[in-house]
Parts: sequence; structure tokens; C-alpha cells
Amino acid sequence: MITNNFIDNFSQFYFYFKRSIKKFYQNSNFYDKKISKTKDITFEYKPSPYLLSSIIKYQKKKYKIEDFALEEIWQNNIKYEEFEKLNNFFWFFSLDLKSSKQTTQRVISNWINKNKHYNKKSWDFDITSKRIISWLSNHQLTFEDSEDKFKKKFNQSILKQTNHLMNEIKNLSEVENKIIGCAAIILTGLAYKDDSKYLNSGLYFLKKIIKSSINNNGFPKSRNIKQLIFYLKYFIIIREWFKESQNVIPEYIDETIYYLGQNYAFIWQNINQDILFNGNTVSNNKEFDQYLKRFGYVFKNESKEIDGYAILKNKKIILTMDIGESPNNNFSKFYQSGALSFEIFSNGKKLITNSGYFPNKHNKLNKLSKSTALQSTLSIEDHSSCDFKKLNKSNLILKKGVRIIKKNIVFEDNYWKISGSHDGYLKNFNTIHEREIEFYPEQMKFVGFDKLLRKDNSRDTKFDIRFHLDPSSKVMKTLDNKSILIELDDEGWKFNCENFDINIDNGLYLGIKNSYKENQNICISGINKEKSKIIKWEITKL
Repeated sequence: MITNNFIDNFSQFYFYFKRSIKKFYQNSNFYDKKISKTKDITFEYKPSPYLLSSIIKYQKKKYKIEDFALEEIWQNNIKYEEFEKLNNFFWFFSLDLKSSKQTTQRVISNWINKNKHYNKKSWDFDITSKRIISWLSNHQLTFEDSEDKFKKKFNQSILKQTNHLMNEIKNLSEVENKIIGCAAIILTGLAYKDDSKYLNSGLYFLKKIIKSSINNNGFPKSRNIKQLIFYLKYFIIIREWFKESQNVIPEYIDETIYYLGQNYAFIWQNINQDILFNGNTVSNNKEFDQYLKRFGYVFKNESKEIDGYAILKNKKIILTMDIGESPNNNFSKFYQSGALSFEIFSNGKKLITNSGYFPNKHNKLNKLSKSTALQSTLSIEDHSSCDFKKLNKSNLILKKGVRIIKKNIVFEDNYWKISGSHDGYLKNFNTIHEREIEFYPEQMKFVGFDKLLRKDNSRDTKFDIRFHLDPSSKVMKTLDNKSILIELDDEGWKFNCENFDINIDNGLYLGIKNSYKENQNICISGINKEKSKIIKWEITKL
């Protein structure tokens, strides 16, 4: 115990010391001189702003720069969220091309004057990356028809900021920030062809990201679906920059896009529904589908399982289940302890759901959304199947994950089955959880078996099996207390469990990003006194 405390205290001290040294160094003249070393090179390739339409929400109504209160634009008494939006200059994409170029360039000039030297806030890695992309992509307003003096100032600032990114990227842990940073460095390299170090460095770091954070199947090692789509968007943008600038597209970029695209087709395009596993929330990928079509990207995948996500479907029903293992601790920031959890869609409506993920890591709901109780699966003694620990003040990562012991998928015209088992409760309760879900299409009937397999005659344990419902669903118990009726729009379903208590509990639905709604869930509860316990349940369409 003393040893552990000493290690924790030493780690905290070392982290604080390292951070202090870094802060001192980055605010020094030495660092400023280092990143200020730039060549007098020309802005040649000017990227089209519409290439970024997969990550930028373009507004129908465009604003003129004159519409903004420019005299107050750099005030310091604003919230960080607003500060971030202001300083990454992505708001330039909302400007009408009829805006005054002179005014736009004056805004940039003022920013450069106020931020000549590194400061932690306005030179934040993510903010700086986006600012570079915005300034270069909006060249019609930011650069064209400007005086030579401004052009030199603009070019030097871009290169200085990019030098900062190249210095910082190797110290980052956030993969999303690394990707955006790589994109900015690569774009600088394509735009300023006279200095090859930027393009070479950007591609070097991109290769490292591919190797370190994407598995052999082309799925993020985090198993996070949002991250998969994020990767695909940025890799395509980078590829289109290469294509538009008439540079040879590196083969590994095409290869990565192919595998990411295959997984995207499986996880979204095949079903056109958001499945709420491991960090995913409801999103609108249909706009991205249009983007892909516009640029000629076609992906197909008829697999039944990829990276632990099983998806079986016909024209009316979609059955999905998480039968994958926990990711490595380093990639577990978005992971939720929902091994063997499942979701069901009927005619495009969610019948059974997981509760979703709350991304705001500073909110208590983030920790709650990671718990097994908020997934449609079994928990023992109110414990989750995984343990989490604090990486820092806000981020939770895995301390102990789950191992999938076995899994199986059967898909026939008149019979579907997904089954699996995990060891998440083995250490604390000497118990293996095994789940099997069958579907009979002709009868429109699901039959589930949750099995508790104890390794020895240890103490009796309480279990709960939750089936979370969409907030729009209506539920009521039958008079015999053995069944529950579910009303889903104009459909009726019956949930049945003969041998165990079933109840309707109140819960939370977190499927909409950074928000929550009250919902209800069906809960089967009981005590396991046996070495082998089987809980059978059914969901049948009325």
C-alpha cells in the first residue's frame, strides 16, 4: 500500500515537474526563435474550401465580415468554447465571398500582431491546426489581392504555427488532435511546395497514427464508431488535397481509406442507423453519405461481424450485439462496459437500445454512461463488468476490461442467432456471463438466454438484466405481472419472462450528444444460488 502511494505521488510530481519545464521552455525566447525559423517561400497550391464540407456545416445564409463587431472581436472575457471557435477561424467558412478582403486580412493581421509569440491558449494544438486549415482553405478572402507586405506576414505566420505543430505532435495522446494536426502539416506542405520538410513530416506522423491507432481490420483500436467516421473523413480530405494539387497520392492513404470505408459501410451504410456502443451517439451521417457520393467513394461490406460488432438484418429487423473484447487501456477513453449488450430496430425504430454515451468528461454523466447498468445487458451486485480509473482530472480509462471467451453467429432465412460469453465477473464473483439471442423472422419473435456459470460454490449473488427503451416508447405491465407490453409508434411488442421478477424502472437516455432524457427500462432481477443459472426471456411482436 505504501509502495503504491509512493509511486502515485512520484508520478504526480514527475508529471507536474515535466509540465512546468515544458511551460517554461515554450514561453522562452529560445522556443520562439526555434519555431520562427522559416524560409521565404511561396503559397502555391490553394485548396478548395468545399473539400472540407464533410467536417464543416455550411450555412445557406452567408455573412459578410462587415456584419461582425470587429473592434470587440478579441476581447478576453469570453467563455473558452467561444474563444476556441473564434481563434480556430472556422467561422471564416460562413463568410460570403463578397466580404471585404481588406477587412478579413486586417482581422488576420491583428491576430498575428496579438499572438506573435506562443501562448498556451491561442496556440492550443487543436485550435492552431484548424486555424491553419481555415486560413489556407479560405485563401480567396485571407490571401488573394493582398499587398506583398501582408503576404509575407501571412506566410511566415502559417509556417511558424506549423513548426509549432511539428514540435508538439509527438507529445500528444489525443489521436483526434493528432489527425487534425497531421492534416494541417500536410496541407502546409502541399501549399508551400518549396520546403519539403512539412509534407515529409506530415506524412511521417500520419504513418505513425495508422500503425499505432488502427488495427489490421482497419478499425480504430478504441472500437469507437465516431472515431472510425472521423478518421475516414480526414483521410479522404487529405487524399483530395493530394489529388487537387496534382501530387501523387501515397498508396497507404488509399489503402487506409479502403479499409475504413469497408467498416463504415458495415457499421452505418448497411443499416442507416446509429448503434449506441462504446462512445457513439446519434448523428447525421446521411450528409456524409452525400459527400462520399459526390466525390465518387463507394464502399460495400456484407459481413455479419467486424471488430466485435455483430449486425444481422432483413428489410424489417436489425439485431446488433457487442461481442468484442475491451480495447487496450490506452485506447479506452470512449469504452463503455457493455459486453454482450444488444439493440433491436423494427422498421427503422429502436425497440431495445443502450443508453448512449455522454462525451462531456467533466460531467458526472460521463462516468455513469460507462457503467454496465446503462447498457442492455446483465450486471451482478450492481457492479460493472469493467473497472475504470482516472487518467487525469477528467479522463477515465480502463483499469480492467473483459475478455470474450467464445462467440458465434448464425444467419439463415428463418433463424438468426448471436451468442457470446465474457469473463468480466470472473475475478469478483467467480462467474462467467453467457448470452444467446435467437430470432425467428416468420414469427417475429426474439428468444434470449442469459446464463450465469459459477466456477465454484461461492456466495449467492444478485443479478439484474436491463433492457433499455427509447424515450418515445410506452410500456405497461400485464395483470399477471409476467409480461410487459411495449408500444413503439404504431407497433406493439410483448416482453415475457416466466420464472423471474420483471419490473419497469426509470432511467436515462444519453443518445443525443451532451444531453439526456428520461427513459424506461425493463429489468429482470433475481438471486443466483446455483452453479449454473439460465434466465430465459422473449420479445414477440403482437
